[in-house]
Order: sequence, then C-alpha cells, then structure tokens
Amino acid sequence: MTATTIGISGLAVYLPPYRVDLQAWCEWSGADWKKISAVVGSGFRLPGPGQSVYTMAANAVLKLIDNYEIDPRRVGYLALGTESSTDNSAGAIIIKGMVDSALKLRGLPPLSRNCEVPEFKHACLGGVYGIKNALRYLHTDADDSLAIVVSADKALYQRGSSGEPTQGAGAVAALLTRDPAIAAIDLTEAGTASEYRGVDFRKPLINRNGTGASPEFVDIPVFNGKYSTSCYMDEMQRALEHMYDRRQLNPLDYLKSLRAVFLHRPYQRMPETGWSMACLFALARGDATQNAQLAHHCEAAGVKLDDLMTELGSPRQLQEFAVRDRISDEIFPLGLKVMRSFRKSDDFQALVGEKIALGSHHMRELGNLYTAALPAWLAAGLTEAAEKNLPLDEAEILLVGYGSGDAADAIPMRMVPGWQAAAGRIDFAAAVANPIDLTHDQYLDIRDHGSSESLDHHPSAEFIVERVGQESAGGFQDAGIEYYRYIQ
Repeated sequence: MTATTIGISGLAVYLPPYRVDLQAWCEWSGADWKKISAVVGSGFRLPGPGQSVYTMAANAVLKLIDNYEIDPRRVGYLALGTESSTDNSAGAIIIKGMVDSALKLRGLPPLSRNCEVPEFKHACLGGVYGIKNALRYLHTDADDSLAIVVSADKALYQRGSSGEPTQGAGAVAALLTRDPAIAAIDLTEAGTASEYRGVDFRKPLINRNGTGASPEFVDIPVFNGKYSTSCYMDEMQRALEHMYDRRQLNPLDYLKSLRAVFLHRPYQRMPETGWSMACLFALARGDATQNAQLAHHCEAAGVKLDDLMTELGSPRQLQEFAVRDRISDEIFPLGLKVMRSFRKSDDFQALVGEKIALGSHHMRELGNLYTAALPAWLAAGLTEAAEKNLPLDEAEILLVGYGSGDAADAIPMRMVPGWQAAAGRIDFAAAVANPIDLTHDQYLDIRDHGSSESLDHHPSAEFIVERVGQESAGGFQDAGIEYYRYIQ
C-alpha cells in the first residue's frame, strides 16, 4: 500500500419502515410467486408520510456519525448520489443543513463550515461517482479531513409493469478516510466505461404525451427491460476489460482469485446474469485451456464455439437496437443460451455462486435502491463476513457499479487487517429490523399518495418533512421547498 492509502472506513444503512411483502403482492396482482421469489426477491420498502430522498439520506449520515463516533468538524466533503432529487438547485447542502440541526439539538458541533457539498447524478452510478471523487479529494486536498458520501433513492414503477415488484427505497452513507479501517482503494487499478444508449432507462421531465412539465412523472422511469439488461451486461464488461488491460490481468485467473464481488443490484437475478456473462467473456479472452473450458459449455448448450467467439468478440453497437422494431431483440443470443447451460455446471458455483453470495440473502428484502443498491449490498456482505469472522485480511474484493444510459465502473478494493471492528459497526440488522408490513390498500395509498390514514407509526430519532412551502408571492417565496424537523 502507498503512503497515502485511502479507502472505506465505515457504512451506515437507513431504510424506511414501510415494507411490501412480495408473496402478498403476488396474491394482490396475480403474479407467479415462485418466479418472483427466484428472479426478484422477497420484499421491498417504500418511503412513507413525511419521508423524502433527503430525509433518508440525512438519517443515514447521522447514523454513520453516531456509529463511528465521527467528529463532525473533520468532515470536509459531503456528497449526495441520487437520481431522485426534487430540487434542481440545491443538493447535499440540504443534507448538511439537516444533520447540523440534529447535532445542535444534541449539543454537538456542526459539520465543518469548509465542507464541500456536491451532488452526483448518473442513474444508479451517482453514488459510485461520488465515492470516486471523495477518494480523489482525500488524495489531493484533505489534510486530516474525512469524507462522507451518501447514496439515496426511491425506485418507483408504473403499477402493472414488469418493474413494479423491483421497487424500493433507502440510503447508505459511506465514510472515506486516509488509512482506512475496512478496505483500501487505488483508483489507478479501476476500470471505467460509458456510451450513450438512448431509450435504455430515462426520467424525462415531461408527461407521457410529451407536453409540458409534469412533476408527478419525475419518479416513474421510461425503460425497455430486455434492452436495459443487455446494456447492463455490455457496459459492465467494457469496464472490466478496461481494468484487465490497465492491470495486464488474465481475466479468468483474476475472477477466480476474488474473494467476493458486489455489483449493482436492481433485483435478485440481474447480478447473477451479469457476472455469469462476465465469466463467459473471460473464458473467451483466455488461453487455450480456458477456451476449451468454454467449448465444453458451448457443446452442452448446442452452440458452436466459433459462433460464440464471434458474437462476444464483435464490436457491440447497442444503439442499433434502440428502435421500436429491434428493442426486444437479444443482443447476445448465443451468449445467453450458453449462460443458461453454464448455470447448471459445477463451474458456475465456483465462478459465480460463491463470488456473489455474501450478503445476498439480506438483499432479497431491499428491492431496488438505485444509487444505494451497490453500497447496501457491500454493507450487507461486510456485516455477514464480520459475523462469520471470515479471513479476508489483504483479500481483494471487486465492486462493479452501473448506471443506465450507460456507464459502469469496476473498482477493486483490498481489505485491511482488522477490518472486522469497523465492519461490525455497520449494524445492518438494525436497518432491516421491525418493518411495517403494508396491506394492499396501504400499499396503494403510500405508493400513489405518500400516506395512508390507517397507518399508526410514530417515527423517532430521525428526520421528517414537517411541511412543504406554498407561497409564491413577490415578497416571499418558498413554494415546493421542504421544511425538515429532527424528532428525538
């Protein structure tokens, strides 16, 4: 490690208490529970009365400060990663204001007046971009300062759409420091990729018929599921290839060496599919022995090796598929056919199942957290590793972030000796504890209106939206501005 080792020293998770049980949701909607359980998960959370992306973010940051006994005066960088912000001017300064008010109530000093407060947006990659910039800040500007990056989002989809069971909400705050307590990150070893992908997944600020501003549609994305899955697989692979090339790695040997992998996780099956395809690409880029291993999987799937190698090795022009008559076409038809056969092999468990296992059980309950999905899975995985006292000192773990539209990052991190102490403070169990399971009517009320008269929940030790301003006269204007209160 270099003299200026930087990385992750803590994580804290906040989830709203309002939970939708997916088995119950299947009964309400007529969906196949067996399929939903295997592909999506077991539950998801929704923000309820008095909650917004900003309150969730502030709750996570305050929890991070408490759990890791952070001196607020040392925080020189506070970033917000989100695609659910509702203010097109202010960003992380809103979080800073809330946290400062709670610290004042406790008789504690506020966050540093010299703290930077950026917001990052690129679909689900905004939080990763915030973390990368925090690491650069620590490397160049930070003296003895600390950095906090909070990723917060709510994922909503039209009722009746394929995305509805993948909804979710929550926030994860990460503490980045010099001499990190959990894992060191060297960005010179990371890979990145980006390419414009048109109609993959977007949130245009116009209504469905294309006329005028319509805030009610801000949270509901325009997406094309099969195309989006292909974009995810392709852009993730491009970032991995960049990392392989920068480090002169044999792809398959490297993937085998990893102790764990955490990927962007919009639902249960997606990271499994993405990582399986990454393994097939690695076999295709490998030596003769690894090519022979790929040939075995091709034979089992009834696919010719040369045909698959051509498909995986050809330049991918995904924009050609972003049109009405091709949007449902498979971009990797042979690769997916081999992948389905690969899932049944012994190689699959060693290359995929074991690599993505840490924390995956907990993540079945979270739904899609957009920018917070990857850090939440990391928090769940590190919690499980600490509980099991796994021997991860000096082990390399890979983070693969992704944001639709498209961009991806492959970021390796190396666990530091004694990581268990800081990982043990994540307290992931507290974040998922005591959920309020919603009835069908309560789900519809909260999902569509943000509240339900039949709910009887009184929040404590967290921030709420107390009211929203309504004045727009010339003498004083606050229309649409949220006012917050910390409930002790």
